[in-house]
Amino acid sequence: MIKGSVAQIESFGLVDGPGIRTVVFLSGCKLRCLFCHNPEMFQKGEENYTPKELFDKIIRNKPYFSRNNGGVTFSGGEPLLQSDFVIEVCKLLKNENIHIALDTAGVGNGNYEEILNLVDLVIFDIKAIEEDAYNKMTGNHINESLIFLDKCQYLNKKMWIRQVIVPGINDNEEYIDRLANFIRPLKNIEKVELLPFHTMAKDKYIKLGIKNKLKDVIDMDIERCKFLEKKLREKIVR
Repeated sequence: MIKGSVAQIESFGLVDGPGIRTVVFLSGCKLRCLFCHNPEMFQKGEENYTPKELFDKIIRNKPYFSRNNGGVTFSGGEPLLQSDFVIEVCKLLKNENIHIALDTAGVGNGNYEEILNLVDLVIFDIKAIEEDAYNKMTGNHINESLIFLDKCQYLNKKMWIRQVIVPGINDNEEYIDRLANFIRPLKNIEKVELLPFHTMAKDKYIKLGIKNKLKDVIDMDIERCKFLEKKLREKIVR
């Protein structure tokens, strides 16, 4: 029997897709992003839900998210590492006409077509856009994420694009120019967001005994991040 490792379920999410969302955080991730605020989800935990058990828990929230065009978002960790489990849950959700979003860096276990055919929206997390920078930021290679992105484009999936902005790393207009060039050719992009780096996960790293390579980096200035986001959007639509 397929079972999944669910780290957390948020029943009233407002930022991970349209409307009110039930957000399911699945544990396990290949990446080790320097700015990760969920390091407790690096490793896959105990398999604690069957697809039907998770569906039964989600469906209790349907009266809330169905009233304002909300739905369910699978996040993590990296949900694509548990794609077989997510697929089975998605099939049950589709029977109830529930909107499904997938929040992902695109680095899973391959064979993405089936899961993408079941989800309505992909929230794609850009870590960096060049190989060297991607490797420094995540400890992995960029190719896997680009393969996933290509598959999204091939299947004409609706997408949101997100990128965390970190002081001293990518908080400059030169990077925003390159990011705009990366995003501009993509189709079906409904929204582009720059997320400000924050230090709220510092205590998690200490408690888990994980080295925090950004421990001396301050929070990203929110107004500066908004300015860069405005610049990015202007450059994309040109």
